[in-house]
Amino acid sequence: MYLVDSNVLIEAKNRYYAFDIAPGFWAWLDYAHTNDIVCSIEPVREELIYGDDELAAWARNHADFFRPIDSDTTSHFGPLTIWAQSKRYTAAALQEFLTNAADFFLVAYAAAHGHILVTHEQPRPEARKRVLIPDACQAMGVRYANTFMMLRSTNVRLDLQLPAAS
Repeated sequence: MYLVDSNVLIEAKNRYYAFDIAPGFWAWLDYAHTNDIVCSIEPVREELIYGDDELAAWARNHADFFRPIDSDTTSHFGPLTIWAQSKRYTAAALQEFLTNAADFFLVAYAAAHGHILVTHEQPRPEARKRVLIPDACQAMGVRYANTFMMLRSTNVRLDLQLPAAS
């Protein structure tokens, strides 16, 4: 199963899969969720609802897309925290990752449930000012992908529909 980061949904809404030009992407998310192909977690939903825009409305109307943090997930908090603290991240980067960001929960949830974490972030093991999802994934043995890798691996086709001639 694929676990979607907020940046995937935000980027889709803002750019290449905007609701008004690519409704097929959003319909596919509904289909994929119903068929246990894709989901996200409640901390991501909280980030999206804070935006108070069309994506926030989508998140409010798709609450079941976002799974709660469970005890399997919390069992990965310790190892993930130890890993992050063992690196040379700034105190601010650690504070953000460990207390304020959905990223920590995403990595722990993916580790607990064997999901592939979908994000637009790229690994940067030398980073010090921000803990990046791919680096945390690698440390926790979690696979990660970007939106396009997810779509290709699930053989989705977002076909063009031309307006009817008048």
